[in-house]
Amino acid sequence: MSFELGIDDLNDLARGAAVLGTGGGGDPHVGRLMVENVMRSTGPITIVDIDEIDDDDFIVPIAQMGAPTVAVEKMPAGTEPVAALRAVERHLGRTATATIPVECGGINSMIPLLVACQTGLPVVDGDGMGRAFPELQMKTFAAYGVPGSPMALVGERGETIVVDTGSDDKRMEWLARGITMRLGGAALIAEFTMTGAQVRRTAIRRTLTLALRIGRTLREAREAHEPPVTALARTIAGTDYRHLRVLFTGKVTDVERRTDGGFAQGRATFASFESKSELRLTFRNEFLIGEVDGEVVCTVPDLICVLDADNCEPITTEGLAYGQRATVLGIGTPPVMRTPEALAAFGPQAFGFTESFQPVEERIPC
Repeated sequence: MSFELGIDDLNDLARGAAVLGTGGGGDPHVGRLMVENVMRSTGPITIVDIDEIDDDDFIVPIAQMGAPTVAVEKMPAGTEPVAALRAVERHLGRTATATIPVECGGINSMIPLLVACQTGLPVVDGDGMGRAFPELQMKTFAAYGVPGSPMALVGERGETIVVDTGSDDKRMEWLARGITMRLGGAALIAEFTMTGAQVRRTAIRRTLTLALRIGRTLREAREAHEPPVTALARTIAGTDYRHLRVLFTGKVTDVERRTDGGFAQGRATFASFESKSELRLTFRNEFLIGEVDGEVVCTVPDLICVLDADNCEPITTEGLAYGQRATVLGIGTPPVMRTPEALAAFGPQAFGFTESFQPVEERIPC
């Protein structure tokens, strides 16, 4: 069911998006501030349910592209998302009837809301990842047959580039990554334009609602002095994600992080509070694989989420620092993200790992 999203919802949405961002996707709190600033004068945003869009609607996903470490220092001007939308509209000769997040995690949960505030367009309640991934072709849109190009990229100085690689999404990613690096490491993009019928066939449903529920759950649990992870597990159990497992609790003892090839890449090591066990997380923008004492406990596309052990606020890959006390969670992904087509697009082997995907609930039974 469609609903109105107001300023009072933004903090909870940003918190939930940071959880679903699995350490990446950009800082949603930066996006929240941008949306809040515009929303004060424009009013609430309409979030429309996937079942309520028409088959021939023209849906344009809008997002930010680049390494999260760059985005910490390089703030968008705020005009780029609509400029990217207009560029792809001009190229295709069609006018958007709605926008949708490409991913429900991180700042990219917020960018379409900013576009909605500035244009009056509704935002479709769904996305193409159910989390965050580092590369453009790593979407359910692509896995189920929607081409990503033509896409438009806009830099902070108004530079506008249209990339059209036909159905070759990996080449689109390669070209767009190089352009983004030359725009200073961050760009705003419009890609994977779709009809309403294609959105219903390929998108993960109601993930903005899910992010809002997750953020609200964590806040209300703290206010009620209830263990937030227990409350979060209860919320997740009632969704398509279903399963939550505590992978590790401990403190950060080492972070190796570099910005390379347009991505924030590296590893983080955690030491247990209660034993000599260690957790190692490997990330490329997002946390991809977790190993406890050399044994894999969770891999993409399942979510690996690092939460502050004291207040359960999510910690991003660029925010990891020595000495942080953390609770590390594994959260299952919906069935649509575990099909052979989906795993070929964003399973472990798509990132160069030899490990085969095994659901987190099977790796760590209750």
